[in-house]
Amino acid sequence: MSKAANNSLIACHDCDLLFRARPLRNGERAACPRCGAVLYHQRPQAINRALIYSLTSLIFFGLANIFPFMTFQMQGREQVTFLTSGGFELLQQGFWGLGVLVLSVGVLLPFLRIIGTLYVLIPLEFNIEAWKAKETFKFIEAITPWAMMEVLMLGVIVAYVKLIDITTIVLGASLYSFAALIFFMTLSAAALEPLEVWERLEQRP
Repeated sequence: MSKAANNSLIACHDCDLLFRARPLRNGERAACPRCGAVLYHQRPQAINRALIYSLTSLIFFGLANIFPFMTFQMQGREQVTFLTSGGFELLQQGFWGLGVLVLSVGVLLPFLRIIGTLYVLIPLEFNIEAWKAKETFKFIEAITPWAMMEVLMLGVIVAYVKLIDITTIVLGASLYSFAALIFFMTLSAAALEPLEVWERLEQRP
């Protein structure tokens, strides 16, 4: 963490206690003196690692949307589904709100999160601030809780368990890519320290 952290006020996300941030050495973490909640970490090459994980996530996002998700085979008939099939099926049946929600939390918001993260981090790697980088990163932080791919994957697992006894289900490359996408986006979120990004952005003219 840079020396600029000495001038930053941090609010604990659990108890709202305000205190002045202090620079940390690699591997150290700051905890709230009142409730003990972890506030921020100092991770070596955090931005570089988050950037690599985000680029990998983008690759798996593309693969997850290109290849079939699942193929259902029953009584000589075969139906191929894709990652977006469930959301579009809900829209076609008139469940507009639910369909938009499924497509948003499972596809649109994760995509915006990946692209927004890359848009902010790639220039920072070269000590450049992208246009509207602060607003973009604030938007990323706002949508992150809603990019719930894990919930969509849980629904897929439940559906698979219920249908496996009555039909033959062939898992497609998209499903494995989607699982890898969730894994690498989790790694990206774990590697990135938002406070460090904000400090780097504030240092730019």
